[in-house]
Amino acid sequence: MFNSRRGGMQMPPVVLNLIIINVVVFIAQNLMHGRLDDLFALHYWHSPLFRWWQLFTHMFMHGSELHIFSNMFALFMFGRVLEQSLGPRRFLMFYLICGLGAAFCHLSVLSLQFGSFHDAFVHYQQHPTLQEYAQMLQKGKVTHPVFGTILSHWSDNPTCPDCAQVSIMKLNEYFTGLINEPTVGASGAVFGLLFAFGYMYPNVELMLLFPPIPIKAKWFVAGYAVFELFAGVKNSVGDNIAHFAHLGGMLFAFILIRVWHIRRSMW
Repeated sequence: MFNSRRGGMQMPPVVLNLIIINVVVFIAQNLMHGRLDDLFALHYWHSPLFRWWQLFTHMFMHGSELHIFSNMFALFMFGRVLEQSLGPRRFLMFYLICGLGAAFCHLSVLSLQFGSFHDAFVHYQQHPTLQEYAQMLQKGKVTHPVFGTILSHWSDNPTCPDCAQVSIMKLNEYFTGLINEPTVGASGAVFGLLFAFGYMYPNVELMLLFPPIPIKAKWFVAGYAVFELFAGVKNSVGDNIAHFAHLGGMLFAFILIRVWHIRRSMW
């Protein structure tokens, strides 16, 4: 919650309709038991499941109740103020462009991550030896425990007749799973709104939940951006959050602010 008399609790039309669309789509996702993901969730552009419209549709889908609640709460808190400031049409364009930019940034980062794996995998298939396998895991940054098990077994049995074939099969399954992993959520667009709010109203105080202390919007946004950059670079195992999509939403928000010459408010 931010301390301000502007915006009140009224719900402007674009924010209201965006929330309604997201909720309706989330209900449909649950009723269809995930069958919408292959068609409308965002996939890596070299995946056989990729379709161009997923660049837009993914931002209206969510993976869990907490996921959609956090995004819609942020859309309500920050979006209603920004819609009143920018106007409905400009606000909608801002929201969609930030979401689209976040998708492009996310896919670009995936290209860098998957590219190193793909190149190492292609080289390994041409020379499937124990030494090449160990180097492939290192170059491709493969940390899944099943490949460590194969490496240990192959090291203990250097003449293993099936290890090369099994490793190639498992690596192919692993890579197929990576490129077919869907991405959903309005987070990229919402982070764009968060950045715009912090830029336009830098001195508005936000009340954090943990810890429950006030903080100015500009410092909150800056801190969040640093955290996302750190988390994205670290890329911890089991972290399925698209941190660079969040940063992409912020980046495109900054670009739009500069191109549209959006001014800061004094409150």
